[in-house]
Amino acid sequence: MATTTLPSITRRATRPPVLHQPAPATARAAVLALDLGTTTGWALRSQDGAITSGTITFKPSRFEGGGMRFLRFRTWLAEVATLSGGLGQIVFEEVRAHAGTDAAHIYGGFLAHLSAWCEERGIPYQGVPVGTIKAFATGKGNANKAAMISAIQARGFRPADDNEADAIALLLWATDSRGGRA
Repeated sequence: MATTTLPSITRRATRPPVLHQPAPATARAAVLALDLGTTTGWALRSQDGAITSGTITFKPSRFEGGGMRFLRFRTWLAEVATLSGGLGQIVFEEVRAHAGTDAAHIYGGFLAHLSAWCEERGIPYQGVPVGTIKAFATGKGNANKAAMISAIQARGFRPADDNEADAIALLLWATDSRGGRA
């Protein structure tokens, strides 16, 4: 393709385009924590410090292709970013062992789309090992699902399932000055 057929924004621009506006120094950027999977657990600390959490399912219907789950995931990420006033950081549960091949492939797809989405927008993202999250929440790096839910309930949250509990624990790890990264 000839270079003259490609649009050139920089040739017409009078100054470099602004990709995103920096947040005011007094505002705290929103942090999103994700437990990636077909049923994704999420927790969000908004700019005012409030925490909301839940789960969302990206299972394709019987009339959809397998890639639709990832397209809906990207759309959902954009919606969360918009509604939160902009994301300053995303942390996700870094899984190294999966129950089966399908689970590994699905996790890899979510991770690929998450990392590409963050790179496109200049949003920092970080994977946190499962054992680190469990040790932070329960004191045991190999805690089971019930122990994770109980530990999060003891902190005053009411997670619907282990996916939401893991996301809340991850968010607390990422934002707690004593336990994780701010």
